[in-house]
Amino acid sequence: MKLIRFGDPGREKPGLQLEDGTRIDASAFGSDYDEAFFGGGGLSRLREWSAANAARAPRLAPGTRLGPPVARPSKIVCIGLNYRDHAAETGAEIPREPVIFFKATSSLVGPDDDLVTPRGAEKVDWEVELAVVIGARAAYVSKEEAARHVAGYALHNDYSERSFQLEHGGQWSKGKSADTFAPLGPFLATPGEIPQPQALGMWLTVNGESRQKSSTANMIFDVPTLVSYLSQFMSLLPGDVISTGTPAGVGLGIKPEPKYLRVGDVVELGIEGLGRSRQRVAPSR
Repeated sequence: MKLIRFGDPGREKPGLQLEDGTRIDASAFGSDYDEAFFGGGGLSRLREWSAANAARAPRLAPGTRLGPPVARPSKIVCIGLNYRDHAAETGAEIPREPVIFFKATSSLVGPDDDLVTPRGAEKVDWEVELAVVIGARAAYVSKEEAARHVAGYALHNDYSERSFQLEHGGQWSKGKSADTFAPLGPFLATPGEIPQPQALGMWLTVNGESRQKSSTANMIFDVPTLVSYLSQFMSLLPGDVISTGTPAGVGLGIKPEPKYLRVGDVVELGIEGLGRSRQRVAPSR
């Protein structure tokens, strides 16, 4: 299944994207895609509902805004430097263990919403990433058990403000958490849709110019490793998002001088099997 949420920001309703690309309103199912849904067998119930009702469910009009495909999770956990080429372009050592930071859940937006430049921003950067959504509470799970705790996968752009992240001291989260810095979607694909999450092509362009082109096969720490590792330090709750890192090609790594986003730029990105998204860079509010 491919889960979507649609409507005005903060008032999104649940929906589904069918195999032929048609998007339907699943409000009659009676539950948003939140922690209670994922943790309470919601995917199984939704699959049954879809089989019985998808054919006659209301269709969404073209151009209907999509929100993030999960309601605000308890946390967004991000993995830094998880591709060797990205670590190299930033001058960092290859990590021996996953590098962890958090992204504020208030940064979550829809896949095609504007990227609003934070006040005082100087170095806004892009990062195409595979996001993993947790489907069942995970605490001290093994790598072999990890797949049973995954609800699905989504496209994520882990936007960063590099001066906030690297030049103001402290932890990275301050450069990662501005409003609109976590466009997620267009949909959440359940594991049956993505049988090989470590073999997905991924790409990103800025104003039509290719910036990132890689594959999830190049991750240092794969999805089962990340789920298991994180669960040793925190409980991963249903609906939580893990963003698994980005390959080379970010603005910070451009030589001879880094190149960052400016108002009016358009960023487009995609991952095989997970659709594509588009954000326009908007001025500060």
